[in-house]
Amino acid sequence: MGKYFGTDGVRGKANEDLTLDMALRIGQYLGWYYGKGKHAKILIGKDTRLSGDMFELALAAGAASTGAQVYLLGVCPTPAVSYLVGKERFDCGIMVSASHNPYYDNGIKIFDHRGQKMDEDVLLQIEDYMDQKSDLELATGDAIGEYIDWQDGLEIYMSWLKSIVPVDLSGMRIAVDLANGSATSTAVETLSSLGATVEAISNSPNGININLKCGSTHPEALVRMMKENDYDLGLAFDGDADRLIAVNSDGELINGDYILYICGKHLKEKNHLNRNMVVTTVMANLGLYKALDAAKIDYTQTDVGDKYVFEEMQKNDYYLGGEQSGHIIFYEHAVTGDGLLTALKLLETMKESGKTIQELSEGLFIYPQLLENVKVKDKKVVLDDEELKKVIESVNEDLNGDGRILVRPSGTEPLIRVMVEAKTDALCKEYVDRVVNYIQERGF
Repeated sequence: MGKYFGTDGVRGKANEDLTLDMALRIGQYLGWYYGKGKHAKILIGKDTRLSGDMFELALAAGAASTGAQVYLLGVCPTPAVSYLVGKERFDCGIMVSASHNPYYDNGIKIFDHRGQKMDEDVLLQIEDYMDQKSDLELATGDAIGEYIDWQDGLEIYMSWLKSIVPVDLSGMRIAVDLANGSATSTAVETLSSLGATVEAISNSPNGININLKCGSTHPEALVRMMKENDYDLGLAFDGDADRLIAVNSDGELINGDYILYICGKHLKEKNHLNRNMVVTTVMANLGLYKALDAAKIDYTQTDVGDKYVFEEMQKNDYYLGGEQSGHIIFYEHAVTGDGLLTALKLLETMKESGKTIQELSEGLFIYPQLLENVKVKDKKVVLDDEELKKVIESVNEDLNGDGRILVRPSGTEPLIRVMVEAKTDALCKEYVDRVVNYIQERGF
């Protein structure tokens, strides 16, 4: 990770950590970098947060000042930018969003010409320009660029989704929580056009209510809606619509682990789970692994982060992977997580199997999980401690295969994360406390 760009772009409080000057210079560098000998072609999308307009226009102005033709997609899901960059042969794409963060944060995520996250060496070059360590020549005369409102982009994206999952949803009643975010631009229209009856909540964005007590990180309202009414499935998106958490008709959450299990089994039954493999992160629930074993489906683990899931899938041509958070990648079709594509895949599975989401979830027991963060002075010293390793091993022996412990460092903070899965919440607490108390007593 660089000075500004983390694993998911630049992110921070608008006009504090993330400034207009930063956006302007990012746009300028991309326009210049891709514009050598031609007008660069750049796509920009945004979510619904208040600061989205100003960052969108700063990026567009910067790119145009170095000769780029900038296409403004407007409010859209992040995966729409990823798809359209590759499909319509843009040089790169930019998404203005802070995903599931509160409205006062914003972010800038950059995609290369394939719709994949930008190579790190290019991001480091952009950072040098942001810090004024390098200079570039602005366009003049008829070389100056322009920007274009591109109304057709979302229609192309939605048509593509319906072409790869042409499921007839007639007779299905679906409740959706749009997080007052990007999904407001596509979800209801797409699902309705496939024949479903759709009722939406959190679908009136005003710039400051994105993710506010709604969406995939706060699905409580959707859970109530599912319990009190007769719907086949509930769908909760996050702010930029690249994640999905579903809710069954009993009001129970269907997170990313359930989705990987349900879709993995369905793809295997159709002989379409390439190499019989599902990619997860180390934070996937032990219950998922036991259920995949029972279904005779192989799995592999990566570090936490969709970036690592995608790298593993790309390297080995695996078709299905994702995270507990609902960030699911169907690599046969897309190079990033897509909440609406995930929703369509779930609905397709229900339709083709003739089963409810509860019936499709059978065979997966989610172990209770407890995660506690411990602040430390030096993460490496803690993890290298031989006595700590013995404490962790004692927990493993007590779990005896009916649970697991994971002790790992935070990637961004001076924290050790202690996670235990066991048969009961009480056991989780007992084993987490054993490790946490040791770390604290040693004064780490």
